[in-house]
This record gives sequence, C-alpha cells and structure tokens, in this order.
Amino acid sequence: MSSLAVPQAEPVAGSTPGTDRDRPPLRRRIALVPTVTLLLGALYCLLPVAWVVIAATKSGRELFSTFTFLPGTGFADNVRDLNAYRDGVYWQWMGNSALYAGLGALLSACVSAVSGYALAVYRFRGRETLFNVLLAGVLMPPVILAVPQYLLLAQADLTDSYLSVLLPQILSPYGVYLARIYAAAAVPADVVEAGRMDGAGEWRIFTRVALPMMVPGLVTVFLFQFVAIWNNFLLPYIMLSDDEKFPITLGLFTLLEQGANSPALYTLVITGAFLAVLPLVALFLVVQRFWSLDLLSGAVKS
Repeated sequence: MSSLAVPQAEPVAGSTPGTDRDRPPLRRRIALVPTVTLLLGALYCLLPVAWVVIAATKSGRELFSTFTFLPGTGFADNVRDLNAYRDGVYWQWMGNSALYAGLGALLSACVSAVSGYALAVYRFRGRETLFNVLLAGVLMPPVILAVPQYLLLAQADLTDSYLSVLLPQILSPYGVYLARIYAAAAVPADVVEAGRMDGAGEWRIFTRVALPMMVPGLVTVFLFQFVAIWNNFLLPYIMLSDDEKFPITLGLFTLLEQGANSPALYTLVITGAFLAVLPLVALFLVVQRFWSLDLLSGAVKS
C-alpha cells in the first residue's frame, strides 16, 4: 500500500514559524527596550541644548514673545552686544576657563599617569590601603571639600589667585583610578621586566615604554578632567573675588544676577552659554578621533 503524503503549509514570508503573525515576537519587543531608553535619554539631554541654540538666535523682544523652538533673527546683534559688554570681559572669562581647564587637565593627567602606573606595577606595603583611600575620594562630594580647601589656601595666602583654582584640580581620584586600571591592562609585566634586564632605569621605562601604551587612557582622563574643570562653578565661586579672574561659569552667573534688574542681559547670558559649549564640542571631536587612532594603532602593534 502506498501512503498519501500530506502537504505542509509553506511559512508566510516575513513571519516567524511557531509565532503569532499579528504580534511581534517577545524577544524582539524586549530588544527594543534599550533602544527606546537610549532615545529618551538622548532627548532628555539634547532638549536643553536645542533650546539654548535656538534662544541664542533671538533678540530680547523675540525671547519672551515667540514660540520656544522658533528661531529668531538677533544672533549677530547678540554676539555684537556680548563683545561690547565691559570691553569684551566675556572673552577674558573664556580665556580664564581655557587656562584653568587646559592646564589643570594636563597636570591632572600627568599626576594620574605617574600615580596609576606606580599603583599598577609596583608592589609595596599599604598599596591597597592607599588605593582604597583614593576610591573614597571619588565618592566625596566636591561641596564638602570646597570649604576646607579655601581655608588651607587662605592660610597660604593664595585665595583670589589663579593658583587657588588650579591647585585643587590637579589631583583627581577618579583619574588615578582610571590610570591604574588602564596601566594594569595595557602595560605587560614582561615588558617592564625586559626593560630592567636591559639596564633601563625606572623613569626611563615609564617614559619610553609604559607611557606610550597608556596614552589612550590618559586622553580619557584629560577629557574628563577638562570638562569637569570647565563646568566647575563652586570652587571659583568660593576662591575668587576679582571678576577679571572668573571662569566662564562664574562670569555668566554674575550676568544672570544682573539680569534680574536688566532683562536685556538675558540674551547675553544665553548667547554666552551657547558660545561656551562650542569649545567642549570641538575638543571632544578632536580628542575622540585621536583616542580612536591610538586604540587602533595599539591593536595593530599587539
């Protein structure tokens, strides 16, 4: 006897066998959750930036009379008024921020490189205790440290000076932590031992062998510290009284306070805030490219 073969139904194109075609699979719906969360987070972060960009284009009259996200026609006038305000003191504030953030981040990256390398390579008594103390510093809010730092610098007669803002920013516990983690992963112990066997000193091994391997991590430390110092408000607010030494954050704050009596200054504050963001965006784009090249070159060499 011959058996009759029952024909099997072909699956419909675009559908998953064994699932309901009217509803997407559960796995696909779950996979959308991180994407939606990231989109909401990006919208939450970018919405204030979009408001600043659009508000900077509005004149004083348009700022309070037009729709929030409708561009204006007064950006050139706002920049001109900002340049003329107190003979261009805004650009002095911008230069002060560049000095504080650039020099402070560079010194902080150097200190983090030496400290992180020492904690990662050398074995000495109390190393883990010292590292745990540094980690405790990461959890310490800057508000708690600002007043003691002011009292210490006041005893040294350094308040209301550039050093009063620079010195507290040089040691970054988080930067030391990142440098140690990166040094432990990027600098092989065999390479350090080979340098010692060749007769190189410890400082030469660090500068010629370990430091080039740590550059991508140190670029990250520099970027984080630069942004933190650029956006810092509390420390300059406590340390400085001469407005010619103010960073951009403190200078815009003084403009905002004066805007309560002179609403025309609000457009200067918004325009100044927009211009103050541009150096951070440019730095991030440049450093990100440099960071990616370093990572690729390190992967090729390894």
